[in-house]
Amino acid sequence: MSIQEAQVSRADFDQVMVPNYAPAGFVPVRGAGSRLWDQSGRELIDLSGGIAVNGLGHCHPALVEALTTQAHKLWHVSNVFTNEPALRLARKLTAATFADRVFFSNSGAEANEAALKLARRVAHDRFGEDKYEIISALNSFHGRTVFTVNVGGQPKYSEGFGPRPAGITHVQYNDLAAMEATISERTCAVILEPIQGESGVLPAEQAYLEGVRALCDKYNALLIFDEVQSGMGRSGKLFAHEHYGVTPDILTTAKSLGGGFPISAMLTTSDYAAHLAVGTHGTTFGGNPLACAVGEAVLDIINTPAVLDGVLAKGEYLRAKLRALGEKYNLFELVRGKGLLVGAVLNQAYKGKAGALMAAAERADLLVLVAGPDVIRFAPSLVIEHADLDEGLVRFERAVIEFVSQTPA
Repeated sequence: MSIQEAQVSRADFDQVMVPNYAPAGFVPVRGAGSRLWDQSGRELIDLSGGIAVNGLGHCHPALVEALTTQAHKLWHVSNVFTNEPALRLARKLTAATFADRVFFSNSGAEANEAALKLARRVAHDRFGEDKYEIISALNSFHGRTVFTVNVGGQPKYSEGFGPRPAGITHVQYNDLAAMEATISERTCAVILEPIQGESGVLPAEQAYLEGVRALCDKYNALLIFDEVQSGMGRSGKLFAHEHYGVTPDILTTAKSLGGGFPISAMLTTSDYAAHLAVGTHGTTFGGNPLACAVGEAVLDIINTPAVLDGVLAKGEYLRAKLRALGEKYNLFELVRGKGLLVGAVLNQAYKGKAGALMAAAERADLLVLVAGPDVIRFAPSLVIEHADLDEGLVRFERAVIEFVSQTPA
């Protein structure tokens, strides 16, 4: 470790950073594949994937090569120009999806902001000013901008930031009757996660997505699928909606698209994209050559039968192992998810204590996530080696043993 690296520590966070995060007590300094090392040299197995971002693990050689090569060519030219990596990535994304057009930005929130603005613009242009209402699901999560945090169905994130944007309604997820009772001619868009991530890794039901698609068609509302977390192979398909055979009008993705480098995308058809004419929307860094070069390398690797089939197989294996652990220690109510986005729901005896189990995992040199107070979430690398997955499960069992012995049921 160099002198420069040794000059900062976790204690510095409390002195110089805005306290909107409560980071772990250690500082990661190096990653390779599904393993991380902290400042002390401790090695951890990573089954969190940077919150479903590191889809190819840490420092994947192909991504390092793509970034390094592009770094010697061109970093930024602004959207006064286009650039080759952006065009190549857009070509590949449209070839792999229902979409004809792509808008690049830097985060999931920005992609959702663009999607929601597009939906309102389409409705305004085609049907007039009164068609602007948006329907979202309770417990959904769509970003942290003032617009997207209010579209998200979790008031704890939106309260205290002044008046809320008008025209946003939330209904129960997987409740088609509630959607039917709410949607109207004033609705411009319905936005849903095919798998609700932050609220507990809850997949949509087949009939629900089919029914919502039909209702959107009936009321001339655009259907937006937020696949920021569930997209880019995470579910075992390139995008989770492919499991259902239900096609959106607008799709958003981010997280794993850059494999750790900030990039997001909104995808839609030419018909709808035409409503975002020159000057109607923009971003300074969106579509920059560095991000798009990395995104292209990510897509080339993930969108292959070998990787996607591997995600399905590893996901089944992980869920089976977690169910067995749950039975052994009387811990989980159920284990759900698709592919390598997995949620283990704590049973009634341990409700509200997911954070304590996550902390125990860290003490066992393992990184996992929570998805609300009752669910342990796993989002490992899509190409995690079985040896690392098995070692992660061994460490998780150690954490479980500590948790159940010290946590009053």
